[in-house]
Amino acid sequence: MSEAAIQTYTRADEAFDCLQTAIVKGDLVPGEKIGEVELCSRFNLTRGPLREALGRLESRGLLVRRPHAGVKVVSVSADELMELYRIRETMEGLAARQAAERMTDEEIADLHATLDAHEQMIEQAQGQAYYQAEGDYDFHHRIATGSRNTKLAQMLLGDLYYMVRMYRYRLSTSSGRPHMALGEHRRIAEAIAQRDGELAEFLMKRHINAARKNIETKIHNGSLTI
Repeated sequence: MSEAAIQTYTRADEAFDCLQTAIVKGDLVPGEKIGEVELCSRFNLTRGPLREALGRLESRGLLVRRPHAGVKVVSVSADELMELYRIRETMEGLAARQAAERMTDEEIADLHATLDAHEQMIEQAQGQAYYQAEGDYDFHHRIATGSRNTKLAQMLLGDLYYMVRMYRYRLSTSSGRPHMALGEHRRIAEAIAQRDGELAEFLMKRHINAARKNIETKIHNGSLTI
């Protein structure tokens, strides 16, 4: 690969990371119509890398393209979001159970280390946010891969994963929620370390159920718009 090709790839990758983070953090809000000229100016991007990044975001289900309507950030209804969380509750509960049975001791140690890093990040944000980058830095991603259940991981880490991340971050900025969520994560990790699959499943399902109820409350009181 030529140096120019490597540089083009790198710029495209950076454009992708920049826009995906903007979507997850709500800088680009669900349903917002986006244009190339505006994005180039707003995020200091160039057309070629931007177009590649937009294609990748569309393939992940974070952008939708409609004839004569352009490109928009994906959005879901309140009812659809609740259903996504009910699906997560069941599937991630199973992932936690199987992670307790199948993760290696080294992976579990890495899981605890990840949560220690999360705690530092929350403190740096003065307890106001709990942002987890995708992949191994994401607690839920580690549990899904640690389950050693290929089909389950594919379902959890496909379109469902990327769409739900948008709303997980918005929830994490609720007052008191970052420390609460971290505590719930630590209890799940401890159950996994103890190889107690039943408890790990119960705690994960309770964790996601609590998040769903929090969303419902915020939608009903108007503090969260979908």
